[in-house]
Amino acid sequence: MFQKLLLNFTWWVNRKDPRGQGLFAGGFLGLDNIGVFDRSRPLPSGVVLEQADGTAWMAFYCITMMAMATELAHENPAFEDLASKFFEHFVRICDAMNHFGGTGLWSEEDGFYYDQLVIDAGDPVQLRVRSMVGLVPLVAVSVLEDEALERMPGFHRRMQWFLENRRDLARTLSYLETQTHDGAGASHRLLAIPSRTRLERMLRYLLDEKEFLSPYGIRSLSRVHAEKPYIFRAGGHELRVDYAPAESRTGFFGGNSNWRGPVWFPLNYLLVEALERYHHFYGDAFQVECPTGSGVRMTLGEVACELARRLSRIFLADAQGVRPCCGADWRFRSDPLWQGHHFFHEYFDGDTGRGLGASHQTGWTALVVRCIEDAAHARAGACPASGIDPEGDSG
Repeated sequence: MFQKLLLNFTWWVNRKDPRGQGLFAGGFLGLDNIGVFDRSRPLPSGVVLEQADGTAWMAFYCITMMAMATELAHENPAFEDLASKFFEHFVRICDAMNHFGGTGLWSEEDGFYYDQLVIDAGDPVQLRVRSMVGLVPLVAVSVLEDEALERMPGFHRRMQWFLENRRDLARTLSYLETQTHDGAGASHRLLAIPSRTRLERMLRYLLDEKEFLSPYGIRSLSRVHAEKPYIFRAGGHELRVDYAPAESRTGFFGGNSNWRGPVWFPLNYLLVEALERYHHFYGDAFQVECPTGSGVRMTLGEVACELARRLSRIFLADAQGVRPCCGADWRFRSDPLWQGHHFFHEYFDGDTGRGLGASHQTGWTALVVRCIEDAAHARAGACPASGIDPEGDSG
């Protein structure tokens, strides 16, 4: 699997970073109609779309490949070289996303990551749509432990050289000294795109019920665009992005396909995992309001549990026996031939939790089983969230 992914990664680096700057384009990553342009169609000549999610996804790709390489290095030390390769790729992509041209794809004014459009090599124009596109940078996170580094002396040595000799890029890497429970010192290195300050600013949007936080998970598009649609004017045309929590309201982008508001399981689950990793690094001292403006403060681990709980509500029956995923379909509530047999839809209404899209996505939507399990642990007083290994591997 690693060898096949290595070929695929190389294709992305060579073909989808058109200006060689570590900012990627050309991939829609399942969010093809969430933005201003239909990403599955080519843009006009001279126009380049630098994607916040595409770039962050490549950073996520890097740390996943690095984790695989370090695992394989236990049996074959030659894989330490590949772990180094992906570590350096990750740092370069993070640096481009945060600093290229001054601020990369980050908006200091808004505290969010956005796609940007480059026309005829001119100054980039940020497309200020608050969507899942700007949240994907949160999922590219991993924690390196001293114990793991000691098992890979070659990788550790090259990493130290890189950090000491490429300080212009190493500014992206966070570092923290912590204490273990037995009092011994332990070092953690955080690999992440946003700094702590930027993470806090992004979480205000993520956990705001007027924005992304739905009763049933994280919406693909901020609810703020229901009243304030994003409008982009170019070449005499007006392009709009409106919040639509359920089916698409237009025949564009494939008709019934819609990412402009529904809850989508794969990225919700990755966000839960990411929050657990951030919590492992920052600890209980890092707390945020959840929901934003409520006055209730939670650790990032508790926030991960809260998201898992909201995702699980999609499939759990309420006091009247109604499961949000079934909508108004009475058969799933009272017909003995249908009751208890539920579809795993592709995505869910951002306001009601009703199942939408393809009805048999028993791959990623079945991740709700883990969320229900986590919610049960939370009620018992302990939440393992996604059951992840904090070094980066899913449970």
